Amino acid sequence: MHIVELIKKSEKPFYSLEFFPPKEKEKWQEFYAVVKKLKAINPLFVSVTCGAGGTGQENTVEIASEIKNTLGLECMAHCTCVRSDKVKMDEYLNQLRNANINNILALRGDKPKNADGEIDESLMSHDYKYAVDLVRYVRENHKDFGVAVAAYPAPHPESISFAEDRKHLIEKIKTGADFAITQLFFDSREYLALVDELKKEGIHDCPIIPGILPIQSLASIKHTLSLCGANIPGKYFLQLEKAHEEGGSEKVREIGLNYAVQQIKTMLEYGAKGIHLYTLNKADLCLELIDRLK
Repeated sequence: MHIVELIKKSEKPFYSLEFFPPKEKEKWQEFYAVVKKLKAINPLFVSVTCGAGGTGQENTVEIASEIKNTLGLECMAHCTCVRSDKVKMDEYLNQLRNANINNILALRGDKPKNADGEIDESLMSHDYKYAVDLVRYVRENHKDFGVAVAAYPAPHPESISFAEDRKHLIEKIKTGADFAITQLFFDSREYLALVDELKKEGIHDCPIIPGILPIQSLASIKHTLSLCGANIPGKYFLQLEKAHEEGGSEKVREIGLNYAVQQIKTMLEYGAKGIHLYTLNKADLCLELIDRLK
């Protein structure tokens, strides 16, 4: 079933979860134990990432298949096109289809780097320049797939303005995206503004699911921010720094949980259909977060 159908049928706010495949297969059973533990919150669906530039797709297929066909959770596979051509994309989508996975999150992916660690656009796909190109290709050639896209409450790091970023999201939606999941964010006003701007542009029927990351330590959020380009309100970051000085990661975790609870309440009060949790493959933090929201 396409996930957007589950979203539209849901009569109450839902949770969905993002996981990443462990690189070492010997850690997969431990990973599956985390997924089983998080089944307790009855997620509407889960998503499984792939590596930078689309690497590790075989792991994405295998893990997504196990989650859906053995553990019984609807699953969406990340699908990056930055280094893919049409032949490789067809192969990947056929593998997903054969594994009973028929939902993807269409992404461009990070620009590839050369041996010197510098971005090299000559290594990028000639068939897909942007995620919208992938959305269009799937809609025209793999019509049995449900397609989600990424949204950015704060602009994508490569966008020169909020307006340009919104234009790209609207183009993806009008090209055929079923729904969008946001990049993680910590200023709820950015999400509210995004939804309002989409409504002004006539986008009313495409669910925009907010992505929430409960902070577990100062080091982890610094690392995450360096990877994804998201920002954090200065006042909140100063709170985290002070908490780290006074009580280390345990106190940071407590503040992070309380902050995420308030974020989620704000999103749901504003009409978000559900919440997408970036789990970082950690069950306990997510379970405690949901428990505090009861």
